[in-house]
Amino acid sequence: MNWWEALFLGLLQGLTEFLPISSSGHLEIGKALFGVHGADNLTFTVVVHAATVCSTIAVLWRETASLLQGSARLRWNEETQYVAKILLSMIPVGIVGFFFKDKVEALFGAGLAVVGAGLIVTAALLLFAEYARPRPKDKISFVDAFIIGLAQACAVVPGLSRSGTTIATGLLLGNKKESVARFSFLMVLIPILGEATLDLLKGGFSEAAAGIPASALVIGFLAAFIAGCVACRWMIEWVKRGRLIYFALYCLLVGAATLLLNC
Repeated sequence: MNWWEALFLGLLQGLTEFLPISSSGHLEIGKALFGVHGADNLTFTVVVHAATVCSTIAVLWRETASLLQGSARLRWNEETQYVAKILLSMIPVGIVGFFFKDKVEALFGAGLAVVGAGLIVTAALLLFAEYARPRPKDKISFVDAFIIGLAQACAVVPGLSRSGTTIATGLLLGNKKESVARFSFLMVLIPILGEATLDLLKGGFSEAAAGIPASALVIGFLAAFIAGCVACRWMIEWVKRGRLIYFALYCLLVGAATLLLNC
């Protein structure tokens, strides 16, 4: 992988991470076009995902700092409850990552047919969430947090948008758009940063182990971080006033095109 491929793929990851159109699916399509395969494929994916998590912290730093400060008081206050809900939502994806990591990694090498099918499923979820009218709630409950966590665990499949799946699930449960979007972006911080930290400790980011020049990893990280900051701010504002149907139609078209081209 050269620097301009890393730049393009990093920008692609950053721009699509917070949009409900599957960053992993678009990243797999982009890497297939550039012929990026094998160990370097997975290493680069971990790096750019870590970059977009860092962009989440940068954009939502006030919320993150408030949650940390509130929970540090060791009282069952609103901040501590919110952190507990995030931790609860992490259980399903933690189980998938611990027991089925090899199977999940295999999906990223299974070809674009999986990506196309995942994008079509994402489109269906977004359409359903757009027109469903559940009873509205004031805040995300612990049960809701766990169900949203289950949705996140399912979204490890390439093409099945993590943000789209979790936001759609939260909306179907009756939660407000803005609160669901923020919860969706915050709940992924610990799992992805944890995975990146483990790979760093194992030496997985060294040039010899990664199979990618260190400069390409740095360029990809910076591109994903900057693009992610822009996309995160934009998506939060869009969720407040915009409609999900446009993303649903986009996922449907790209998913169908991916399946047709893969035949």
